[in-house]
Amino acid sequence: MLKASIKSFLLVSLLLSFSSYAQSLKKLPEAQFSKAEVEMNMRFLASDELQGRRTGEQENLVAARYLAEQFRFLGLKPAPGQTDYLQPVPFVIQKAAKEGLLIANGDTLHSGKEFVLLGGSPANFKADIVFVNYGLADDYKTDVKGKIVVAQVGTPESKTPQEIFAASNDKRKIATEKGAALLIELFTAQIPWSFASRYFGNEKLSLDNGTSTGVTHVWVNGQQKKYTDLFKSGASSATFQTTGRDQQNVNSYNVVGIIEGTDPVLKNEYIVVSAHFDHVGIGKKGGNTYTAADSIFNGARDNAFGTVAMLTAAKTLSLKPAKRSVLFIGYTAEEVGLLGSRYYSEHPLVPLNQCVFNLNSDGAGYSDKTLVSVIGLDRTNCKAEIEAGCNAFGLSVFGDPAPEQGLFDRSDNVSLAAKGIPAPDFSPGFKSFDGEIAKYYHQATDNPESIDFDYLLKFCQSFAYSARLIANKSVRPYWTAGDKYEPAAKALYGK
Repeated sequence: MLKASIKSFLLVSLLLSFSSYAQSLKKLPEAQFSKAEVEMNMRFLASDELQGRRTGEQENLVAARYLAEQFRFLGLKPAPGQTDYLQPVPFVIQKAAKEGLLIANGDTLHSGKEFVLLGGSPANFKADIVFVNYGLADDYKTDVKGKIVVAQVGTPESKTPQEIFAASNDKRKIATEKGAALLIELFTAQIPWSFASRYFGNEKLSLDNGTSTGVTHVWVNGQQKKYTDLFKSGASSATFQTTGRDQQNVNSYNVVGIIEGTDPVLKNEYIVVSAHFDHVGIGKKGGNTYTAADSIFNGARDNAFGTVAMLTAAKTLSLKPAKRSVLFIGYTAEEVGLLGSRYYSEHPLVPLNQCVFNLNSDGAGYSDKTLVSVIGLDRTNCKAEIEAGCNAFGLSVFGDPAPEQGLFDRSDNVSLAAKGIPAPDFSPGFKSFDGEIAKYYHQATDNPESIDFDYLLKFCQSFAYSARLIANKSVRPYWTAGDKYEPAAKALYGK
């Protein structure tokens, strides 16, 4: 009899506790957010009128303006030193090279085939060749003024395409300062040459970091051993001819706003909530098949989905701020190499050592509407908050889908992670790159009409509530011990 009474008491206590939790959850702005609002934001951002939001084009600026005015309407503050929500990000658009030849020891290499011109003006000259290992500052052992400098691609530590290309930019700067006439990199990276030459040889948008006017710069297909041997040790001189690449300067913007925290101490720490709002444009620029009836790559899943989630968090946290301050960033130029987030990481509007966590939202799409996929879920001490944030709205959490894809380092979260800030990516639900993902990823079919708005609402609520829980967390976020970005965190935070 006594045992039955105890069981009844515990059951009643549990029910009362659950009821109390449910009631408190209902009072939160996240629970009161409407499907109509997420649908409105999605239908605008991924509309045909925005023409795929390609960076460098007018429709991308319209999307940035939309985010800025949403921030203004919600009462977010501009970042320190800013009078508005737009952080200018300077870019250069380079057109494809029309013609080019590289001749050495009787071998003739053609632009767009055996080599790709990354940048440079029209030229026609012959010069001696000097091999400089990786082409880093310490690799120059002799005067190279007026000579052709040959270097291996990347650095001994470079692994990802982003790291290789960043190193390439640095090398061009060095070769320019040394007075070289031409920089050749022997491309031996684990990326198919056909992809690299097409991607970098076609019209290309890059950050305007001053290297666009530097020394002429090419990648040679070093995956063909004969070309590696030719330029490392076979030829002492070469003739180079090119029509160059026409270029124009364009601007885009990151969109940045702040909600100040309520705790007198913790408000000096910032949780960064981010998503990229750009996509790939229309027609040939979209990079995939299209039809005359539908040539617009609307980017509903990638990444209007994440952008709408960020706007949801901006609204709910503006209605009921958290203990820590929250820094919202809508990134431009993710689709052309994470350039908007890279620029912000190098030109932060809030000191990076005050930013203790980044919850980014990006994804290719979803094939499982029962869950959220979080890339890097186990890499920080915020797993419990993310799981609680999703479970509250009926979604489970799946960590690190498709590990073979290296997704953590392929989204904007990596730009702040590399600086030391714990930064998982909160993605729509999938466990692998299956047919449902491929059906929409960077396809013209990825439009608002294909979106499940009930799932979008749950996803946005889960994202916003997770951000709130992390912003209210009593223990400061940190990387799990041994993470590859933990040393950067120690350097950033001094502990």
